[in-house]
Amino acid sequence: MARWRCTVCNYIYDEEKGGVSFGDLPGDWVCPICSAPKSAFVQVGGERVEEEGAPTVADKIVAQLAALGVTHIFGIPGDSILPLIDSLSRQEEIKFILTRHEETAAMMASAHGKLTGRLGVCLSIAGPGATNLITGLVDAATDRAPVLALIGQVAQVFLGSEHLQEIDEIEIFSPFSFFAEALAKPAQAINLTMFAAKKALLNRGAAVMSLPTDILAEPLRDEIWEPGEHLFEQPIAPSAAEVERAVELIDRSRRPLIFGGWGISDCGDDVLRLAEKIYAPIATTTRAKGVIPETNELAVGVLGSVGNRYAAKVIRKADLIIVIGSGFRQRNLIPYIPVVQVDIEGTRLGKSFPIKAGLIGDAEEAVRMLRERVKAKEPDKEYLGEIAELKAAYLRELEEDARNRSVPINPGYVIQALKRNARKDAIITVDSGDHTYWFYKKYLCDGERTLLSANMASMAFAFPAALAAQIAYPGRQVIAVNGDGGFGMLMADFTTAVRENLPVKVVVFNDSKIKNIAKEQALYGYPVYGISFPNPDFAAFARSCGGEGYRCETPDELDKALERGLASDKPTIFDVVVDPEKMAPLVKSAEEH
Repeated sequence: MARWRCTVCNYIYDEEKGGVSFGDLPGDWVCPICSAPKSAFVQVGGERVEEEGAPTVADKIVAQLAALGVTHIFGIPGDSILPLIDSLSRQEEIKFILTRHEETAAMMASAHGKLTGRLGVCLSIAGPGATNLITGLVDAATDRAPVLALIGQVAQVFLGSEHLQEIDEIEIFSPFSFFAEALAKPAQAINLTMFAAKKALLNRGAAVMSLPTDILAEPLRDEIWEPGEHLFEQPIAPSAAEVERAVELIDRSRRPLIFGGWGISDCGDDVLRLAEKIYAPIATTTRAKGVIPETNELAVGVLGSVGNRYAAKVIRKADLIIVIGSGFRQRNLIPYIPVVQVDIEGTRLGKSFPIKAGLIGDAEEAVRMLRERVKAKEPDKEYLGEIAELKAAYLRELEEDARNRSVPINPGYVIQALKRNARKDAIITVDSGDHTYWFYKKYLCDGERTLLSANMASMAFAFPAALAAQIAYPGRQVIAVNGDGGFGMLMADFTTAVRENLPVKVVVFNDSKIKNIAKEQALYGYPVYGISFPNPDFAAFARSCGGEGYRCETPDELDKALERGLASDKPTIFDVVVDPEKMAPLVKSAEEH
């Protein structure tokens, strides 16, 4: 008597127990567990007996990811991904982090990729679980973070039959992914996993694997691949001719300015040494805030609509701009002077404004080549004096915020109170909203690292990003700066922080409205409408989850709460009631300053 296995759910039909040979079962007989048709069964016997205990495709995918250095996978289990969940439960190299929403999982994977440069991995079931990943994966795609999404799919036997939760995953994810393929045969598993990881890591973006649940459960004895034999870094050096052209422009200039983007995140010290050699002030994009200590005499802070007006004034005094690692899109903030641009992606060169020299290559390598070749400049004392005056005015503005003890609390005071209490090595994740402007204009970074959803400007990013940051850097203080609107979207995952003992600190700017939308409505001449909501007691919510919570309605309450809460080893929410009428201004044009 033979035994037959359902390739969808692994149910075993035993002819001896069933009393009927499998071949004699009616043609319309289906699996009593998952309703798979008779054709989905394979015989277990003879050569297949020894395979009952063999590793599965899911086992091999997990082992391959572990070999690639993956330590955590974020997501929610379910029917179509259960073989992979089972594999994760039977090994110790990779920890599975259960989230309450798949968007949280994808945002965590994106933040992990941005912060570490290593592969962030999330998973979901088919259907709604898969579609819930989209916002986080698009964030990874547009901010160029290496992320792999493992997405369950209905069994192959059901594909095309309008089965429960069946969607065309490849069609949905392909437009924004560097890689989106379905696993059709067990023999593909190792190659496909490695290729997906390579696409995500080397292109710095999203990759997606669609995994039919029956294929995941199939046996597979293939050996995993050694990453060192298949995955190689690809540093790119700019051409010597373009470097020399850039050097010529820099040597001719009297007042150069360096403008650094995310591309300088791993070479801030090199950029600073170049700046010191040519006496160039340094402005950054929001993404690069903190890469250069903003206490340095050459640092002028963030340039952009979210940035400070002093950086916009400084750039008007320059006679050459050296843009490194940014495709800066805000043409209105770049004066009509010569530009040298460095970017690893050639399509970004000259994307928003004309340039005189374009260096395609890795920022660290390009900066090194420029620093070695440019001539040391004599300081332009008038230029540097003007910059010092502007910076002094900026610091006086911050001092005024620090002394403003009005009630409701001034948002600028919240930023300065946070600065006084945060550690210098803190990782600060920032959500999208009016508070974003306050932070990037007013927080003076001196060792802190910052992170945001830059190109998508997605609300709800900061808190999942903080969870991922705390996992990746358990010894560092991690603070999420949120508006009440963004935090409210994924706040249920505060229980994830409690469960995983992640002592993240969440600052909520509570004004009971989506204030930045009100600002945009006013800017474009629309009436303010549809932006207000009642809020829960965020502090009480934190305590109900097992964390700490502080309700802060006055500056004194905020100071005491920050001093106590930031020192806690528990996840903590600071529910800060801020002035609902106080809005941060936009920086619109270099010519206005």
